[in-house]
Amino acid sequence: MVRRPLGNHHDGPDTLLVTSDATQTESVTYETENDRKDQNHRKDLNDPDKLNELNELISGARVVLWDFDGPICRLFAGHSAERVATDLVEWLEGRGLHGLLTEPERESLDPHAVLRAVDRRHPGSDLVAELEARLTQEEMLAASSARPTAYADPLIRTWTAVGSRPAIATNNSPHVARKYLADRGLLGCFAPHIYGRTQQLSRLKPDPHCINRALNAMGAAPDSALMIGDTPSDFHAAEAAGVPFLGYARNEEKEKILQAAGATVILSSLEPVLTLLRTAPQA
Repeated sequence: MVRRPLGNHHDGPDTLLVTSDATQTESVTYETENDRKDQNHRKDLNDPDKLNELNELISGARVVLWDFDGPICRLFAGHSAERVATDLVEWLEGRGLHGLLTEPERESLDPHAVLRAVDRRHPGSDLVAELEARLTQEEMLAASSARPTAYADPLIRTWTAVGSRPAIATNNSPHVARKYLADRGLLGCFAPHIYGRTQQLSRLKPDPHCINRALNAMGAAPDSALMIGDTPSDFHAAEAAGVPFLGYARNEEKEKILQAAGATVILSSLEPVLTLLRTAPQA
């Protein structure tokens, strides 16, 4: 297997980019994981029922709402989210706020969970604003080493070229999404429709706030849109907004979690969507 660099430059076909949960040094695990992914990709492409469901979803989508971290890239591929969460917890403890979080919250290893927990107890406070700013700074650092999701770049360009209007609906900072998209040469496809975390942290997904903001700004009806996400919060936000949902699951564990949440159309790769768009008859 030949591995290609996965930096933020745009050099060569995006469709050859492959992601993995393993580190670069764990070559056996890396290849085994990607062999399994290749099998799942072929299963997606060769399943007539799934392709029919998928075709119905994408053929009716005039507006495509993308979650950012997951379907477009792995934001924390080179800058551990777990480390960020730990740093936030340690920062709080350094300010004498150890008791502000419960033990499960301290051990969640999810920076958004830490941020939400503090906001629940001190909504709109300077403490929450400072914590959110620290998380945004960490996300900005992560954007420099984020790993593109396979097929995402050409899919975004192709879908835009055939007439869909894309938008970002994410719990990440909109500044971070904008930086990453600019680095990949994709900002023109989305701007100005990038809707991310605001100071109203209670409105993060699964609240449909960012989805509704996108729909309102784009003058789109919910049933004319499609949300692409990889977490239950993405699914529940889309459901609350009345928007059809396409799940992306880069591994079996994420697929099971999305299924348990209620998602019915889930892909292990974005390749089938790109294939359908490229082979669809031209209007």
